[in-house]
Amino acid sequence: MKLLIIEDEASLSQMMQRALQEAGFVVETARTCAEAEEKIDLYEYDCVLLDLMLPDGDGFTLLRRLSELGRAERVIITSAKGSVEDKVKGLDLGADDYLPKPFHLSELVARVRSLVRRGNKGAKTIEVGNVSLNPDDRSATVAGRTLNLLHKEYHILYYFLTRPGRVVDKQSLAEAVWGDHADQSDNFNYVYQQVANLKRKLRDAGATIQIQAVYGFGYKLTEN
Repeated sequence: MKLLIIEDEASLSQMMQRALQEAGFVVETARTCAEAEEKIDLYEYDCVLLDLMLPDGDGFTLLRRLSELGRAERVIITSAKGSVEDKVKGLDLGADDYLPKPFHLSELVARVRSLVRRGNKGAKTIEVGNVSLNPDDRSATVAGRTLNLLHKEYHILYYFLTRPGRVVDKQSLAEAVWGDHADQSDNFNYVYQQVANLKRKLRDAGATIQIQAVYGFGYKLTEN
């Protein structure tokens, strides 16, 4: 699950990023409207944490941009602007939740988990075939038996389970799982290796799903 924190206060942004990474999320950050809009135009996120007061504009502009693009990102406004008018305006423009500053990091993590779960139709687990994944504790099972996954393998599996049957290109997968670090390599060998490891673990565990290579493009999750 990939998140975008849009927050200009560096210390707060770092604390939010650290707390969410420790909770198992892939986290990117932006400190201005311009930087955030560039990321939103290029990448997809499961959830956006949006401050309304930014150096070069306000968060309402970014909410409108997400709406114009027809995007499905969940949005939590995290702002010191506490007026009812701002809260109502943000929700009317498409935000899903409003968390006024100051807030406890544990509440932030809980709000994000709840929102992502609502995006999965309220289900605590995601199931395709005999494979089940629980985003709250980052656990996975095959036919009820624990599937031991490394950190990146878990995020790859989550990405595919939430897009069954869809062809996923290598670049989108890399950006979703590795975030900003995806651009630091001129090839996708690290993606191939992690996907190969995950495919082997699923096969050895008797999973009824498989990740198929789509020549020249990427991968697709199918059921046997």
